[in-house]
Amino acid sequence: MLTIIFFIFFFDRLSKNKILSDLSDSAFYVNKFLNIDLIWNTGIGFGLFSFNTPLAYNMISIFIAVIIIILFYTCIISEKLDSLIFSIIIGGALGNFYDRLVFNAVPDFIDLHYGDFHWFTFNVADIFITVGIIAFIAKNYFIKNTI
Repeated sequence: MLTIIFFIFFFDRLSKNKILSDLSDSAFYVNKFLNIDLIWNTGIGFGLFSFNTPLAYNMISIFIAVIIIILFYTCIISEKLDSLIFSIIIGGALGNFYDRLVFNAVPDFIDLHYGDFHWFTFNVADIFITVGIIAFIAKNYFIKNTI
């Protein structure tokens, strides 16, 4: 499962490095539903809990680190499918956690919209975290065990 975690982390880093090097100050129009627009997120997912105080930021970062450690432990002791799901979540979480440590914020750049309605801006790591959580919910609530 370390391979999956590494691949997701690497893919996230690659996408963010490309955006940071090519798109520092301007948005890029892709189509009528998608823009690439760099923003810096100091909160957690979707900009929640964005604070301007270092204490709050550091406390949230410590909380995130603890969650990643718990997920990693859970990944190790889980069955194969659960381990795969946790690996996907961990890969994305590590990508965003790395940015928190290096940049003191997470670069988000995928802007989905319809007309004037814009979804929260997100990044590749957020996609993997979301896919992992949806897979976890689907596996545990919709797929019956056959044992």
